Amino acid sequence: MTTFQSLGISKPIMKALEKMGFEEATPIQAQTIPFGLQGKDVIGQAQTGTGKTAAFGIPMLDKIDKDQKKIQGLVVAPTRELAIQVSEEIHRLGKFKGVRTLPVYGGQHMQRQIRALKDGPHIVVATPGRLLDHIRRKTIDTSNVHTAVLDEADEMLNMGFIDDIRDILKAIPEQRQTLLFSATMPKEIREIATTLMKKPEEVKVKAKEMTVSNINQFFVEVQEKQKFDTLTNLLDIHAPELAIIFGRTKKRVDEVTEGLHARGFRAEGIHGDLTQGKRMSVLNKFKNGRIEILVATDVAARGLDISGVTHVYNFDVPQDPESYVHRIGRTGRAGKGGEAISFITPREMPHLHLIEKTTKSKMQRLQAPSVDEARLGQQQITVDKLNRTIEKANLQDYRETAAELLNQHDSMTIVAAALKMMTKERRQTPVTLTSVQPVSVKKANNDKNKRKNYRGDNKRNSYRKGKQSGRNRKFQNKRGSNNKNNY
Repeated sequence: MTTFQSLGISKPIMKALEKMGFEEATPIQAQTIPFGLQGKDVIGQAQTGTGKTAAFGIPMLDKIDKDQKKIQGLVVAPTRELAIQVSEEIHRLGKFKGVRTLPVYGGQHMQRQIRALKDGPHIVVATPGRLLDHIRRKTIDTSNVHTAVLDEADEMLNMGFIDDIRDILKAIPEQRQTLLFSATMPKEIREIATTLMKKPEEVKVKAKEMTVSNINQFFVEVQEKQKFDTLTNLLDIHAPELAIIFGRTKKRVDEVTEGLHARGFRAEGIHGDLTQGKRMSVLNKFKNGRIEILVATDVAARGLDISGVTHVYNFDVPQDPESYVHRIGRTGRAGKGGEAISFITPREMPHLHLIEKTTKSKMQRLQAPSVDEARLGQQQITVDKLNRTIEKANLQDYRETAAELLNQHDSMTIVAAALKMMTKERRQTPVTLTSVQPVSVKKANNDKNKRKNYRGDNKRNSYRKGKQSGRNRKFQNKRGSNNKNNY
């Protein structure tokens, strides 16, 4: 076990860590922070949920001169949500040092951002398109930046920002420290590491340490038409405190959310077509427990860091094993357990085996529950509540009324009535979803090859110059991305 205290972290940041309740460093933190504090460049191979933000945030904060009201640290992240999340965590870590952090991303009013930048933040966390826009406008001065971080570099590559990343790094003084984090290491990311970094130290966290160790993984083999009823029956049996349901498309997310509403669940959906304000509103409701279920696409959920998620449901199995690992990593965090349940149609069974082989983990088979089993599940939740009340509550004030009831009815009838009154009886509203094509192993491999080809095209077709080939535009539309306007 490596404690933060043993890593030589300064007192103000240690105070913040203690206030946040952190004592033990995660593997990526234990390996990265010492290199970072020595001023070395670092390449970290790790996914979301491993504690990357503290791994790069602590060395960056350590070097900030709070009396110098200039941008000294720069973090580049692929999405608005991740930029906001990283900014908030760095703000908490730097609270007692008095460091000011500002998130900058597309979708916000430019003039409002410019005014905020004039207030002199020490650290800016930004999405690539908007950051480059500010650099060109000279509204962000990078001349005093001593630490630059690229977070989820492979995702920025996938989204077509690789040329922007190169331009951003070239705009920052050469005498800087660079920390690059990526779940995978494609050749374009390696090229950045070799040409724009100085003898970087490499830190790698293995997949088994990242996500699947605390997660019980299950699959339900089910026909496409039975998926939704199976989902609602499982939700009634599991009674998750907080659950995320992943759908493959924006339309799928909308339809599943509407169906859950129709059956009395507190659910909201997020995807790329929602406004930034609406997305943040939904996420806040979920974090605060006002809704119990979040339905999301992969893109909308990337970078989310929400504690307390007990269950993840893959309503549609993802196209590639990497996305599967990323999805189920939403639960089982901070040493707590979690459950991941994937819905697999009979034609998708070979794809399930591919995921198991790639992740080196086995999923347990679950039988699709019946409506009667779901009803019994809801009744059991009520029985558990009654038992807890019997054990903990002072019932003296209710005994006289209870005795009167027993004079009028037998005890079995009274208990049955209490169970009926307290049990949430689910509305069996018919719900029909638009069918989606099953994922096949062949299709997953083809999609992977297409992505590789697309990445190669980025060298010739620069997004920042707007010279997109028809093929790139088609790829963008397919992903529902508005590129820099969204990110």
